[in-house]
Amino acid sequence: MSTNIIKHLLFIMLGLTISYTGSGQDKVLDNYIQEAFSHNQGLQQQGFQLEKSLYALKEAKSMFYPQIGLQGSYTKADGGRTIDLPLGDLLNGAYSTLNQLTNSERFPQLKNQTVLLNPDNFYDAHIRTSMPLVNTEIWYAQKIRKESISLQQATVNVYKRSLVKEIKTAYYQYYQACKAVDIYNTNLLQVQENIRVNTSFVTNGVTNTTALTRARAEQQKVTAAITDAGNKQKNAQAYFNFLLNRPLSTPVIMDSTAFVATEVVPGNAPVVREELLQLTQQEKVASLVYKQSKSYLVPKLSTYLDLGSQAFNWKVNSQSRYYMWGVNLQWDLFSAGQRKHKAAQAAADIKVIQAAYNETNNSLQLEQQVAENNFHTAVANYKSAEQQLQLSEKYYTDQSKVYKAGQLLYIELLDAQNQLTSARLQLSVALAAVQTALADIERTQASYKL
Repeated sequence: MSTNIIKHLLFIMLGLTISYTGSGQDKVLDNYIQEAFSHNQGLQQQGFQLEKSLYALKEAKSMFYPQIGLQGSYTKADGGRTIDLPLGDLLNGAYSTLNQLTNSERFPQLKNQTVLLNPDNFYDAHIRTSMPLVNTEIWYAQKIRKESISLQQATVNVYKRSLVKEIKTAYYQYYQACKAVDIYNTNLLQVQENIRVNTSFVTNGVTNTTALTRARAEQQKVTAAITDAGNKQKNAQAYFNFLLNRPLSTPVIMDSTAFVATEVVPGNAPVVREELLQLTQQEKVASLVYKQSKSYLVPKLSTYLDLGSQAFNWKVNSQSRYYMWGVNLQWDLFSAGQRKHKAAQAAADIKVIQAAYNETNNSLQLEQQVAENNFHTAVANYKSAEQQLQLSEKYYTDQSKVYKAGQLLYIELLDAQNQLTSARLQLSVALAAVQTALADIERTQASYKL
């Protein structure tokens, strides 16, 4: 059997498609990725955080508008401090003289009064409208909320890229698991053929039952391997569906065009990684927090207007109604260094983020270099596995012919058969490793279009 025929049959069996393209994105896998973007629980949590940041910005903006609220109080009191009013001592003498002069009782005698300072049976209800006029802390709070939205958006994109890599890796692992099951089933067919041949040899008295017994033992071994491969296939399927937030047993559509065996590292235009965008936004937020902590030097000015009614014994009339307008000024002149120390902490946070940015930038460059090196290794292993399979195919074909002619020990045929199965498995593993390495490079280059 020629090398080209062996290679052709191999690709039919494994369903592998070798192409030389830089994208490597097939429609089926892209659809799964988009489905994960819509249903993945972890990504939904990040989306909820982004939604929270948007509401926080709206909350900060609303602090510039007037605030209207209803306030009311009622007091019932007895005892406590009092004020003595000696009205009788002051006026009764004069009233008595007037009564004598007028020969009447028009001026009654008064008693001294004791007035309770705590208001008894008194209510006060009013609507207060207040609005800040000058407040730099509120202004900086709005700016911080706005930058936090960009920070959370970068965080969402970081999670998306990691999710894309996880989905592709899980997809390739499931594909590999499916191929392992196919390979072991093919191996089982070969073992069954060996049992048939050995049974014929025993029947015709060509050989004893040793080879037949060994073939049947090999059949049990392969059957156990098929069971193990099937369980790994189910586990890979369950994990893939878990990433998509689907029932774990949902069928996964396999498309061989998703597999690209290329020797060229995919090129990509330089982009700013979302991890660096995160740190950039964190630095912006920290800078605004620093400015906010310094804004105590600017006085706070606000105004208010009260419209209400207050009186004793629940009276409501023209005398009880009132309005009150005022302006409040707050200027912190001394706080024992609290504001200064808070600003120093914010300045330290900026330095920490700047150092983290430099470290992360170097780490990402290292990550990309390692991913490219791993890709070259995976390609080399794939080529080696490809050659090993071609040789194993030829070796097994030759040994099978010799064995059927009765010129070869069964143990030698079994060795050739195991080598062939191992070579098929190694090629499947090597191809999946190439795809995983491409997914790693795609992640380090941030080249997948979100």
